Amino acid sequence: MTAEPLPAWAFPPPGGFTADDLDRMPELPPHTELIDGSLVFVSPQKHFHSLAMYLLEKGLRASVPESLRVCREMTIALDKRNRPEPDISILRAEAVSAEADETGYDAADAVLAVEVVAPESEDRDRKRKPQLYAEAGIRHFWLVEKGEGRRPVVHVFELDPVTRTYVPTNIHHDRLKVSVPFTLDIDLTEIDHL
Repeated sequence: MTAEPLPAWAFPPPGGFTADDLDRMPELPPHTELIDGSLVFVSPQKHFHSLAMYLLEKGLRASVPESLRVCREMTIALDKRNRPEPDISILRAEAVSAEADETGYDAADAVLAVEVVAPESEDRDRKRKPQLYAEAGIRHFWLVEKGEGRRPVVHVFELDPVTRTYVPTNIHHDRLKVSVPFTLDIDLTEIDHL
């Protein structure tokens, strides 16, 4: 049996891929991210991941002010070599056009990035992506872990503008109640009924 040849896009150019390359490579698998100039392919979602995203997205959409928009699984260009895809992001409304044909957004337009930790991407979700989001100046970051049973635990972080790192502000178990970036109250136990 002969192995199929790899497609041309699988070979990085000298210096690695750039954020703009993602838009010029139409054969890429869905949800491909760019981290440190390398393409990262996302594995199929686990059931918890999908439920947690749905629960948070639903709660965010019910509370988001008119000046902001909720986006799910859209890339954010952080710099030339990094264009990750947060599970959920909150963006300035004026960045989201009426045509909705964007393939990603700029870090300057992102207010919040949310990552639901997946077993195959734990290190990226917990370490590298928050570091990149903070360095790009995204003011708020939530890390969602699987808690007891299938309930989400939401770790909330805010950007320290002096160090460009995230500072933990709270850990939410049964209820996610915050006042920044806007007032929000989500019953996390609702996941038991999804």
